[in-house]
Amino acid sequence: MNQIHGIPLSELSCEACEGGIEAIGAGEMEKMLGELGDKWTIVDGHHLFRKFGFKNFQKALEFTNRVGALAEEEGHHPDILVGWGKAEVTMWTHAVNGLTLNDFILASKISAIRSKGR
Repeated sequence: MNQIHGIPLSELSCEACEGGIEAIGAGEMEKMLGELGDKWTIVDGHHLFRKFGFKNFQKALEFTNRVGALAEEEGHHPDILVGWGKAEVTMWTHAVNGLTLNDFILASKISAIRSKGR
């Protein structure tokens, strides 16, 4: 159900991170990944990744633009590679050089965009 402390991840907001906090540890990463409940993966214990498939370039671009608008609202910006029939999203919190709650919140919200835009 994508929840942390009973609150759905998609209802939380990213908080500004200037560093000074630690990245999430491996055990917590796996637990939070389980909360996403979809096709996100943790790569090298450092960043989240998911590839989204689309029927053409236009649909991939529309999705990418919605993710971009969301990233601006949240103040947390993923790397997005868009191409014909795909959008690949990679993210981590640069200020801590690893994953934080912000990454999982944003991943949950990106998944919701995809679910609504099928």
